[in-house]
Amino acid sequence: KFDFLGLKTLTVIDRAIKLIETDIDSPLEIDNIPLDDPKTYDLLCKGDALGVFQLESSGMRELLVKMAPEQFTDLIALVALYRPGPLDSGMVDDFVETKHGRATANYPLPQIKSVLEETYGVIVYQEQVMKISSILAGYSLGDADILRRAMGKKIVEVMDSEKIKFMAGAKKKEIDLKKAEYVFDLMAKFAGYGFNKSHSAAYALISYQTAYLKAHYPSQFMAALLSCDMNNTDKIVLYINECREHKIEVRPPDINESLIDFSVHNDRIRFGMAAVKNVGKSALQSIVEERKTGGKYTSLEDFCNRVDSRKVNSHVIESLIKSGTFEY
Repeated sequence: KFDFLGLKTLTVIDRAIKLIETDIDSPLEIDNIPLDDPKTYDLLCKGDALGVFQLESSGMRELLVKMAPEQFTDLIALVALYRPGPLDSGMVDDFVETKHGRATANYPLPQIKSVLEETYGVIVYQEQVMKISSILAGYSLGDADILRRAMGKKIVEVMDSEKIKFMAGAKKKEIDLKKAEYVFDLMAKFAGYGFNKSHSAAYALISYQTAYLKAHYPSQFMAALLSCDMNNTDKIVLYINECREHKIEVRPPDINESLIDFSVHNDRIRFGMAAVKNVGKSALQSIVEERKTGGKYTSLEDFCNRVDSRKVNSHVIESLIKSGTFEY
């Protein structure tokens, strides 16, 4: 279940795939792309994530450079860690330093190394809290979930009773009680920051897919982004500047070449007419339909004589003129 931003990103992916098919004639199965693509991770390690789902903020791009993700599990952790709690607690710094070998991962007990290894000894996910309680204290899945919720919400009364239960379970499993208590207190400390791994993995997958598209099909990806933000002038300016940074040509609107949305031909983006202010979709549909049936417009006069004046009024024509749409 995704929020509005997630749904919008799925639309971006869908548009980009269609543009790839029409411009390159190369069908892309986005669900079958490799999750270990070097070009994608190279893009992410450089912080080149503008337009990439969940990763485009300046803070997240800085963290990408610091973390230098090398595998999909790094991305899952990245999405989970980039929140006020983990950032303020020092968890993120511990993760990064240990990942790069500048610090040593701490596993209080050998039994839980397998649970914490992928996050370099840092408790990042709620599922890790549940798994540790099962390994060390024999908790059932249901009991582990009760512990997770109690820790996450800092319910003191429940926490106290859970600690007694946890220690009793650890004793039965012949776990060193001092270390068991240390692990319990560690879980209690980090559980409030813990993130649901399955939720983070779903978001990380969308992040990876958009990064893959940007790495391999930058023109089509940027055109899809521009089309999905046509009503946001600030985003249009931001993404057009990003195109320039990547040496992607964005051609101005053209009455005989532009479509309603941003389009791509030979890796060059053509400005979508819907991004022109004060020009509605109904007018544009009429203009494009007439061009399909009657051929290209040969002059402004030819245009005015052929379009439906009920849909394409003087204000629309004036806006198209001012945007340079008739400067062929």
